[in-house]
Amino acid sequence: MRPRPPIKGRGIFSGTGLIITGLAATAAALLFPIWSYAGRPDATDANVLSAQTVTTPYGPLSAQDRDFITKVRLAGLWELPAGQLAERKGTTQAVRDAGQHLVDGHTSLDAHVRTTASQLGVPLPNEPNEQQKQWLATLTAAQGQEFDRRFAGILRLAHGRVFSLVAQVRAGTQNSLVRDLADDANATVLDHIKVLEATGYVDFSALARDLAASSSPVPTPPAADPASAVPVVPSPSATYSLPPAASGPPPANSP
Repeated sequence: MRPRPPIKGRGIFSGTGLIITGLAATAAALLFPIWSYAGRPDATDANVLSAQTVTTPYGPLSAQDRDFITKVRLAGLWELPAGQLAERKGTTQAVRDAGQHLVDGHTSLDAHVRTTASQLGVPLPNEPNEQQKQWLATLTAAQGQEFDRRFAGILRLAHGRVFSLVAQVRAGTQNSLVRDLADDANATVLDHIKVLEATGYVDFSALARDLAASSSPVPTPPAADPASAVPVVPSPSATYSLPPAASGPPPANSP
């Protein structure tokens, strides 16, 4: 029996089909990790990110913006009382001056953050967080030159941590009210950093270690002779004027 001639094109189509099947399998292998990762709880979801940013008349308000507003309020809730303690308990004029700057600066900044939060509909806390309460308890218990050292160490550490956050928010926010608040916070924090360093009690080696640490315990000032602290005169700011001192932050529901 004469063999049947091959059907033209069968070999070509068969080879093409194998190639298509191989490409499809490769694409599936490449896409599977992406689909699998998207189903994980910690995956970045565009819908989630969009839900975290809300539209306001002043520009988009992100989750970072809202967190920043909350942190500014929290800073005033404990740093203003800390400044009042320094005004009463500081053993040097430099420490008492630093306390007055904290009171003045956070009185003004707290009024600003409450106005901003009201305009943007961001709820604010009315008491410090647990760590801030611990810092206040430490300062309340300290006396004499021990108070001076702890006041300068704790407050300088706190301001160093928030300084980078202010810069990050100011650089990235799309909200005009948050930009204004960040500008105000930047001037206030920098002023406080200068006057705290001017007390002569800031241990910069310990400060660098605490800033680099992942946790944030109450810093322990060095056991050096307090008499060795040499106050210096901070550089004045040409653009930042302090408001009059006040006894404490205004109530949260005040205009």
